[in-house]
Amino acid sequence: MRYYIIAGEASGDLHGSNLIKAIKAKDTNAVIQCWGGDLMQAAGGHLVKHYRSLAFMGFVEVLMNLRTILSNIKFCKQDIDAFSPDVLICIDYPGFNLRIAKWAKAKGLKVIYFIAPQVWAWKENRVPSMRASIDRLLCILPFEKQYFKDRWNWEVDYIGHPLMQVLADQHNLAHPLPALSNEKIIALLPGSRKQEIIKKLPAMLSVINAFPNYHFAIAQAPGLEDDWFSALVPKHKQVHIVKGNTYALLNHSVAALVTSGTATLETALLGVPEIVCYKGNPITLALAKRFVKIKFIALVNLIMNKEVVKELIQEHLNTQNLVHELGLLLNNEEKKKQIKTDYAQLKNNLYTGKSATTVAAEIILEELSN
Repeated sequence: MRYYIIAGEASGDLHGSNLIKAIKAKDTNAVIQCWGGDLMQAAGGHLVKHYRSLAFMGFVEVLMNLRTILSNIKFCKQDIDAFSPDVLICIDYPGFNLRIAKWAKAKGLKVIYFIAPQVWAWKENRVPSMRASIDRLLCILPFEKQYFKDRWNWEVDYIGHPLMQVLADQHNLAHPLPALSNEKIIALLPGSRKQEIIKKLPAMLSVINAFPNYHFAIAQAPGLEDDWFSALVPKHKQVHIVKGNTYALLNHSVAALVTSGTATLETALLGVPEIVCYKGNPITLALAKRFVKIKFIALVNLIMNKEVVKELIQEHLNTQNLVHELGLLLNNEEKKKQIKTDYAQLKNNLYTGKSATTVAAEIILEELSN
């Protein structure tokens, strides 16, 4: 069978790579063309577009890059036509993928959506078009199946969260970090996009002097230039950069300051107490407040439907608040115990007994056999 897979971000590349492996395990003759990144390519996909040229975050940023986005959509349609796949598999990235899904379905292609768009948060008006365009919608958050059933009378598939597999597959979690193996470490995860790092890293670093007995290790995401990243980091005996080894860093950390996004869930699943940090474009945030209908921004809190981890957003992301909340994580035994209990329940909620990508591959092959 011929598979066309589209992922537009680093997390999509990660989960897409495991999906490709799962598909190939079940279909040894699979031919896979993809948009994604190095991991999907290494897993056996023929990469036609890297996510580094696709990732635009926020209302304002999307408007500024609209010409590039429209050009990518046009190229994608042409490439799908040329490849002539048996199925289109969309991985998250809804602003782009939902357009392609609608077009592909109109052409008679099977469409599977792996990692459902978060329409429960905003843009519910997308759902009728999604139902018309998507043959199977695969959800990775436990409350989504009930949401689509109750709100839209749409039977979708809950497959568990793919991060459970990713973390289980990591064999280097116990490896020591050179020069830091005997230190008490607080991890700083400022994100993978330059625009978010510039906004959030200075606030994270502002707490250093309040915790002289700890070392602060900053996770440098793959793809960021060393010179650019190191220029943002002060020369300080307590501050270190850890490149491309975030899971090992978290595994050796007593707490973490984490930018909003998938990293907040990864941190929780590794059992590290965390504070979620967000600071973005003021116009983007003002628009989001009008349209987004959720109580929390952290996936951990959304899944558990309560504040498990503290969220510091926009003007609340400041030195005073960070020092106070980080002090609680490090020194308040009752808070530590509650976080441990909540994290255990989180893991139970996200695992179905099988890896998410194995279930996804089974569903895809089932659809292709119909």
